[in-house]
Amino acid sequence: MSINNNKKYKESRRIWATTRAHLEADRMKYKRSGKKSKSHWSLFEKVLQFFLIFMKLFNIYKRGYKNAKNIKVNKIDLYFPDLPCSFENYKILHLSDLHIDSIQGLEDIICEKLNGLEYDLCVLTGDYRKSCQGSLKTILRPMKKLKDCINANDGIYAILGNHDTYLMAEYEDIIDINLLINETVFIKRGNDKIAVTGTDDPFYYFTDQAIIALDENINCFKIALVHTPELYDVAAENGYNLYLCGHTHGGQICLPGGIPIITHQFEGRKFYKGLWKHNSITGYTSCGCGVSGIPLRFYCQGEITIFTLRKGEADIIL
Repeated sequence: MSINNNKKYKESRRIWATTRAHLEADRMKYKRSGKKSKSHWSLFEKVLQFFLIFMKLFNIYKRGYKNAKNIKVNKIDLYFPDLPCSFENYKILHLSDLHIDSIQGLEDIICEKLNGLEYDLCVLTGDYRKSCQGSLKTILRPMKKLKDCINANDGIYAILGNHDTYLMAEYEDIIDINLLINETVFIKRGNDKIAVTGTDDPFYYFTDQAIIALDENINCFKIALVHTPELYDVAAENGYNLYLCGHTHGGQICLPGGIPIITHQFEGRKFYKGLWKHNSITGYTSCGCGVSGIPLRFYCQGEITIFTLRKGEADIIL
């Protein structure tokens, strides 16, 4: 289900795919600061295997695995003084960091949680497979099954994370989910509209196209979908009202009280979890549905989030 078939759109996608393919093949991190560094994800996974052995030796593994499958549904009201009247009580389903092949049957767990929930729009903010490399086809069937459980009248829009590959764009029609790759779509209600902008992943694969997408001259209520919180300042400077992201898993493995041991986030790290605010923009960093590295969670529950947009003073929410 392509969002656009015009010549300019196809050329933009072609250029993006060529660039992203090069970045993926290089297996380096390309950051907004201009720095380029080696990815140590493979080494990190090896270290995690020792942690996994420790968990099993001390009979903690089963509890962590059970925690990982215990996904909660969060319902949050967000207030905006400039929300168009036609979008009062508009509901957005936010899913992030599915890593849908990390736990067998995870798509069924998520579908069960979605049963009976009401929402108008669904957005997914990246990381659909467990590994950063390897086959994509293993996630196509569970992703399609999950899509069939989502009932959003205004559609499903997704962005790519650092675990994802540019090849997902080749299967856009198969999984029947619209990818936003440095692109904006408009959702209309009568004479009112809101804009939803999705960028490519800035954690591994930053290019200036992400900044350009957020810098586009759009005069309406605007929502930014970015895999990580690190472009929060760019979105705020360009008048975005709402910023939805994930990536950190809320820490996934935390100390009592939800204190994260690792967040895999430096830029924008203070926004590693939950609801936050920067100047006039409201943001939310999801703890994610899935798990990465190891299939365990401690003191950090996976989540599905439904936001209800309401017209009112923004400071009511915090």
